[in-house]
Amino acid sequence: MRGGVVKKSVFGLTGFLICFTSASAPLFAQEMMRVEPLTIVTAAASASFSAEIADTDAARERGLMFRHIMPDGQAMLFDFGAPRPAAMWMKNTYMSLDMLFVRQDGTIIALAENTVPKSLDTISVQEPVRGVIELAAGTVKRFGIHKNDHVVNHIFTSTLN
Repeated sequence: MRGGVVKKSVFGLTGFLICFTSASAPLFAQEMMRVEPLTIVTAAASASFSAEIADTDAARERGLMFRHIMPDGQAMLFDFGAPRPAAMWMKNTYMSLDMLFVRQDGTIIALAENTVPKSLDTISVQEPVRGVIELAAGTVKRFGIHKNDHVVNHIFTSTLN
């Protein structure tokens, strides 16, 4: 009798694991991105973040897709390697984000606040950028981040580095 219970439990657990693995496959399929410090310097203060670095085509394409939360203090930095036009979207991104478009010198040239989850609308700027930073929605407002503030990270050539 006990053997039957164990078999049912094992089959039940196996079914759960198959469902769990299938449902979370995008997370497990992602390569681990390196994390680096990133600081945003405003007129009033500075805010520091741990930034996942998306510096390959695959990592930039995936971005924060399939994630449901962006913890405070974390960010994603899309490093394009050199200044270029950038267009972002929220496809398969389940949380609202704030986006910062950053020049080679670390200057923020544009902000997109409270983006719409899962939207296919393009969010872009006309001027080439070295990187785009994604933060949890509301971070720009909470820290008073504005256009022309500076981002400090080794990829930017700012004199603040």
